[in-house]
Amino acid sequence: MLIWLAATGAVLLFIAALGIYFTNQIMYIKKRTDQYIIERETADGHYDEKAFAALPKEEITLSSSYGYNIKGYYVHPHKTKNTVIICHGVTVNLLNSIKYMNLFLDLGWNAVIYDHRRHGTSGGKTTSYGYYEKNDLKTVVNWLREKHGEHALIGIHGESMGAVTTLLYAGMDDADADFYVADCPFATFEDQLIYRLKEDFHLPGAFILPLASLFLRWRDGYRIRDVSPLSVVGEIKKPVLFIHSKHDDYIPAESSEMLYEKKPGKKRLYIAEKGAHAMSYTQNRNSYKNTVRDFLQEITNRHKEGERA
Repeated sequence: MLIWLAATGAVLLFIAALGIYFTNQIMYIKKRTDQYIIERETADGHYDEKAFAALPKEEITLSSSYGYNIKGYYVHPHKTKNTVIICHGVTVNLLNSIKYMNLFLDLGWNAVIYDHRRHGTSGGKTTSYGYYEKNDLKTVVNWLREKHGEHALIGIHGESMGAVTTLLYAGMDDADADFYVADCPFATFEDQLIYRLKEDFHLPGAFILPLASLFLRWRDGYRIRDVSPLSVVGEIKKPVLFIHSKHDDYIPAESSEMLYEKKPGKKRLYIAEKGAHAMSYTQNRNSYKNTVRDFLQEITNRHKEGERA
C-alpha cells in the first residue's frame, strides 16, 4: 500500500512538474534585450537612433484594464489624423516596430508604437500570445479614436504574436479600427504549439497540450484553444491584408493561407518570396511596401467616397 501511494505521488509530482515547466515556457518566454534589438535593427538598416529621436512624437501611458501601464509613443510628423498602430511580436518590444512605423510614415500616415504586456516598459506579469494583449490593443485604439474622432482612419499592423493580437482584436464585437495588416500570424495557438513541440523537442502534443492547457488555465486564466485567430477571422468585417514569407519555418505560411480563405469580405494575401519568420519586410522591401501602399490606397479611396472601410 505504501509503495502504491509513493508511486502514485511520484507520478502526480512528475505530471505537476511537467505542467509547470511547459506553462513557464509559455508564460515567461525569454525576452530579447534592448541592445540585441537595436544592434539587429541597425544592422538591417531599420533603426537610426538620431532619426527616431528627431521625429515629432509624444510619450503615451495608458491604463490597462488589467491594472498596469501600457507605454508607447504617438509619432506624428504629418498633418493628418490617419494613424496606424504597430503591434510587435513576442520576445521583442516597440524598438522592433520602428521599421514598420517608418514604412507607414513614408506613406504619409502617423503611427503609434507601444510595448505589449510584459515587454519593454509596459507592465504585466505574463505573456498570453494575444489573449490578454487584444484588450490592451483595444485600450490603445479607444485612446486614439477619442483623440481623433470617428472620421479618422485607424489601422493596425501586427507582426507574429502582434498579428495574432491584431486578428483577435479585429474579431471582437466592438473592434473600432478600419483595417488590419497581419504579418505571419499563427492560425491557432494549439496547432502552433504542436508544430513547435515536434520541431524543437521531437515530442507529440497529444499528452502535453491538454496538460499544459489545464495548467495554463489554472495559472493564467485561459486555455490554449482560447487563442485562435481561425475561430474569429470569420467575424472580421473590415479589410485585412495577410502577409507571410513562403519559407517561414517557425510559423508556416499555410497559417495565413487558412486565415485568408476563411476571412469574408475584403481581403488580400501577400506571400513574400524570401525571408524567414518575420523577415518578409526586411528581405522583400519594395514588394512589401508596394503591397501595403496599394492596400492603403484602396482604403483611403473608399473613405473619400464616404464609406468607412
